[in-house]
Amino acid sequence: MSGNPASDKAAAGMRAVLPTRWWGWGDRDGTISDALLTELREHLGLGDRVISRPVALADVELPASRLSDAARTALEAQVGPEHVVSDRLQRVAHAAGKSYVDLLRLRAGRPLAVADAVVLPGSEADVAAVLTVCEAHSIAVIPFGGGTSVVGGVTPLPGKHAAVISLNLRRLDGVVEVNPLNQVARLRAGMRGPDAEAELNASGFTLGHFPQSFEYATIGGFAATRSAGQASCGYGRFDAMALGLRCVTPRGIVVVPAIPPNAAGPSILQLLLGSEGTLGVISEVAVHVRRQPVARWYEGWSLPDVGSGISALHRIAQQDGLPDVVRFSDAEETRLSLAVAGGSASGWLPRLLDWRGQTEPCLLIVGWEGEPVSISRRREAGIRVIREHGGVRLGRRAGETWRRNRFEAPYLRDPLLDRGVLVETLETATSWDQLFELRRDVAAALGKELGVGGSSPLPGCHISHVYPEGASLYFTVMARQEQDGVAQWERVKARICDLLVEHGATITHHHAVGTDHAPWLEREIGTEGIGLLRALKAQLDPAGIMNPGKLLT
Repeated sequence: MSGNPASDKAAAGMRAVLPTRWWGWGDRDGTISDALLTELREHLGLGDRVISRPVALADVELPASRLSDAARTALEAQVGPEHVVSDRLQRVAHAAGKSYVDLLRLRAGRPLAVADAVVLPGSEADVAAVLTVCEAHSIAVIPFGGGTSVVGGVTPLPGKHAAVISLNLRRLDGVVEVNPLNQVARLRAGMRGPDAEAELNASGFTLGHFPQSFEYATIGGFAATRSAGQASCGYGRFDAMALGLRCVTPRGIVVVPAIPPNAAGPSILQLLLGSEGTLGVISEVAVHVRRQPVARWYEGWSLPDVGSGISALHRIAQQDGLPDVVRFSDAEETRLSLAVAGGSASGWLPRLLDWRGQTEPCLLIVGWEGEPVSISRRREAGIRVIREHGGVRLGRRAGETWRRNRFEAPYLRDPLLDRGVLVETLETATSWDQLFELRRDVAAALGKELGVGGSSPLPGCHISHVYPEGASLYFTVMARQEQDGVAQWERVKARICDLLVEHGATITHHHAVGTDHAPWLEREIGTEGIGLLRALKAQLDPAGIMNPGKLLT
């Protein structure tokens, strides 16, 4: 512990905010079904034996804090001694996000970097004061919301600075205002997704933003990463929901008011959305909210093959009445999803679909929300296309099961890591004319790169966001872990990122840039684009204290 009673008190309070499972996801394990264990045995040569466990917290390599006494005193003077925390648990809990590589390093007790302290501002004025102190003392600042980044976005890299702090925004919590006439809500950046949704629901509204990280991610994190949610087809991505914001930079507070679309020059709002804490700290976001839906209708369908599904989604995306939720899995992911779910469905459903002539069935979940009349009209248009492409209806139970369990997948990662399974995701988006080929080529590259000792990796892919011009591709892969799992995945990730750029696809649709995608950003936005971002950073953060190493290399 820190030896500082006030700091120790804050650390105890923080345990109610951050999961104590600093080495994994959430506060519990998922359950690996017998069907999934069978897949692991057959394809990876792995079973239910635990071969790896996280080290004890006491055994994590934790360097001494580099925060000088003068800097600590100055920070404590601004936010209070109880809000400058440096106990072992909180330093380790803020050392990384939740990528596969992050978790491998944490489980081994060797995080890539560790913050010298965790600072908890309670107001926008606190944030501004902390940035002033950090600039004066050459301290890097890592804005930290839910810590759910899977691309290195919250790794506390000091860059050229003497020390680094993690700036946990959890105290910047709550709804500032809900304006029902304008359907606009102002939300503080540290507010978690479930809390924001609950408070908006109490006022009769919904944000409708449900990424898989929803349980832990924050409003500020959604804005800083241009987050996409599972219902973005209907409600829009977060960068479309955001109407205004407040961002505290080392050179002052940038205020973008929530006003209707306008022609007042380039969008400052869009420059700050997706900035990943490299320009400043987003302290408040004004968002468009909708009335809570009167009804919901989710259902499952099976398509005969990937091509049929892509063709159906292409048609649906370019007609009126797009569903609010669209999730189409290829045959490999469909098989894995049934195995993960376990139970009788993993046995009888494939036999039923085989009887209907679908030997490689692909699961499609579609969901509509809103007024019953609107749901009926949009659903009729959508299922007409699905049927024309050979869809077999699985019913509402399949849709509701997916909706009920949609945040469960991350909980499986920890028990899979215990068994020596590499489990990670990759995502991108591309145009409709490139979609089929890109999915095929990435799946083939994953299969080639991750075959270890005669084992066969299990790559699956789904489309979860469709647009008139194209769609996302989200890959989940399980493979046998090599002895150096970090090097194994970094090799594979580099190969896939090169492949995405070669195909003209984006390097990221869901997860932002962080450190993982930064080496490829210039190939996507060009030298001039990188120059513009550097000029913006030089203007707002001339000392370079804001989240070094992210977005820009």
